[in-house]
Amino acid sequence: MKITEIKSCFVGPVISPEQFIAEHFFLFLAKGSMNGYDGSKHYTLKPGDSCIVRKNRLARYNKQRDNNEFEKVIFIFDELFLKDFYRTYHLSFQNYQSKDAFIPIKKDKLINSFLLSLEPYYTDSGAVSKAFSDVKRQELLLILLQLQPELSDILFDFGTPGRLDLEEFMQKNYKFNVNLERFAFLTGRSLSAFKRDFKKIFNETPNRWLIKRRLQEALFLIKEKKQRPTDIYIDLGFEDLSHFSFAFKKEFGISASSLS
Repeated sequence: MKITEIKSCFVGPVISPEQFIAEHFFLFLAKGSMNGYDGSKHYTLKPGDSCIVRKNRLARYNKQRDNNEFEKVIFIFDELFLKDFYRTYHLSFQNYQSKDAFIPIKKDKLINSFLLSLEPYYTDSGAVSKAFSDVKRQELLLILLQLQPELSDILFDFGTPGRLDLEEFMQKNYKFNVNLERFAFLTGRSLSAFKRDFKKIFNETPNRWLIKRRLQEALFLIKEKKQRPTDIYIDLGFEDLSHFSFAFKKEFGISASSLS
């Protein structure tokens, strides 16, 4: 069985589809391609690539099918599982530091053999049997730590984000479509403190500022970069084209489509 013939599977607790990564997860791409963005860097995964996507990060990713096929394997390493693992195994730390949301995993036969070993555990629904899911998660994590010991500094850091420069953070991450509670958490603040500090810095409410900032960027991209509204609205944090079009016309008095 070739590694590119791996079926899609998802092991671990359900994760939210929002652009906030609440738990670490391992991602292997068998078919298709995937583009990711974390506010600073763009990443591309091709068949055979794998990575760790880090918790407490803002990130978005989109998939590209290959001959109408897209197959991936995802293992969620939630905090409860990681704490149990940490108590069981003797771990060493490497003082590794990285701000990247996507940590590439080295290609190795251990990874390939592990992925191929999943096939007998698939249920009729295409998922890995729950009876073996934690065992397979432990096995994968042991392999990853053997290949890249520095991952222990990332996976077993159970702290919460510290207080950050709010203005710098928001100017960098305003395009991510997440709720205010997430922005507050990532800047090391309660929601009330986040709103209070935001008002002092921007003299505007967070929701209103986010819409205006996204629309300003949209205007620039459409007029100066000649991009189409249909190509940019999702990347600017709008959930659908109609919401974007309505907000754009309300803000500028002209439709976005008339400028493109």
